[in-house]
Amino acid sequence: MTAAQHTGRSHVVLPEVDSQPYTSLRHPSTPRVERYRLGHSLRHRVPRSMLGQWEEPADRPDVVAQITESHRGRRSELIATRVERMVASPYGFLRGSAVVMAEDLAHLPATGISPVICGDAHFGNFGFYASPERDLVLDLNDFDEAHPGGWEWDLRRLVASIWVASRQNGQSEQHCATAVESCSAAYRNQMKWLASQPLLARSYERLDLDRLQTAAADASLQAQIERAAHRAQGRTSDRALPRFTTTEGTGRRIVQEPPLITHLDDDEAELLAGGLDDYLATLAPHWRRVLGGYTLIDFVHKVVGVGSVGLRAYVALLEGSSPSDVVFLQLKQARRSVLAPHVHGESAWHAHQGQRVVEYQQALQTVSDPLLGWTTVAGRQYYVRQFRNMKGTIPLDALKPSATADYAGICGQLLAKAHARSSGASMIAAYVGGSDKVDLAMSSFARAYADQTERDHQRMVDAVRRGHSFLAPA
Repeated sequence: MTAAQHTGRSHVVLPEVDSQPYTSLRHPSTPRVERYRLGHSLRHRVPRSMLGQWEEPADRPDVVAQITESHRGRRSELIATRVERMVASPYGFLRGSAVVMAEDLAHLPATGISPVICGDAHFGNFGFYASPERDLVLDLNDFDEAHPGGWEWDLRRLVASIWVASRQNGQSEQHCATAVESCSAAYRNQMKWLASQPLLARSYERLDLDRLQTAAADASLQAQIERAAHRAQGRTSDRALPRFTTTEGTGRRIVQEPPLITHLDDDEAELLAGGLDDYLATLAPHWRRVLGGYTLIDFVHKVVGVGSVGLRAYVALLEGSSPSDVVFLQLKQARRSVLAPHVHGESAWHAHQGQRVVEYQQALQTVSDPLLGWTTVAGRQYYVRQFRNMKGTIPLDALKPSATADYAGICGQLLAKAHARSSGASMIAAYVGGSDKVDLAMSSFARAYADQTERDHQRMVDAVRRGHSFLAPA
């Protein structure tokens, strides 16, 4: 039995078909026609209908235990906040339980085609941000779990999250299925088109605001995009000054909102300041010179998201040559991807996890924040990015069924673009084909895993009621 066919609980070893980076321009590339042939042949090893399989295994690891273990190394005083956000809803649970889903996905049938993947491609992980030219673009926007892995893992997580979110919004099961099939079909069609393009052309493909408004067919989605884009365009460092800062006798300070935003003691602040100095060396020379013209003014610890709660996350305020010339930087602790234990070989290990996040973000996004970099502080690894960079999201709970299906298609298109930027596009395109077989399989999986997510969410709710602490043993 091949690794791609194995469905038991032992780890599936992805053979990383067509995923090794070239190390020399003299390295002979595999002809595209051969890649298509290989991709098509994978249907015999892993029939497309197998992608729809999900049934809770009898020996599946305990969900509460997995989540508790994932809290090891986090700030203990914030675990209750993370648990509260996860038990609030099944979708909140799914967002915070990437470690659980990675364990589940790693034992499902897989083709072995392993591009760089997001690792946490849920429905809410797409959003607006500013390109280096200050154009507003929509793309994947969180890469803490990014890693080489099966393209199916990303697509399965995305479609399952669409079903969970849509069901939570009161949409019918048929509406959920329509949205999931829209996502999968858009992924297939975009991958087919990208596979036909020159390699370099794929790296330029992007979805800016003008193209997004054209891509959205649903009128209500167009309205949501316009509102979300307007909000995002106002989320810049200078506009954040009145809301997030105050002027005291010692100068400008970021406003505290305990326990979510708190100032640091002098020793911790000094360590982080040194880490920011080291971070400058990871930037391109131009941006290193630009940022070097700013002065560090203040630091706070700021709790963000769901999955990241409890990890160290800081916001730094930098001031330029005038009080209104400011930059907010965010330092987020980076740990080994939840996918890494399930992917064997050298690609599963990285010397610096912040560098992993940055390099794979740049691999998956068409354009990225030019201030992306990484550093180490007190033995912990971080990546650094702009905190106020015209970031914004489409509010999922405001989408009608038709808009949900339309937006799901856009997300599927963006996921295909991300995967095609590293490797395997021709093989994936040949495998998924032109029929709706993969779409129907993804719909079957998404519904079954949405049911699983609701069961797992209830298990966590029950654990809270029993008084489970969710603190990992020392």
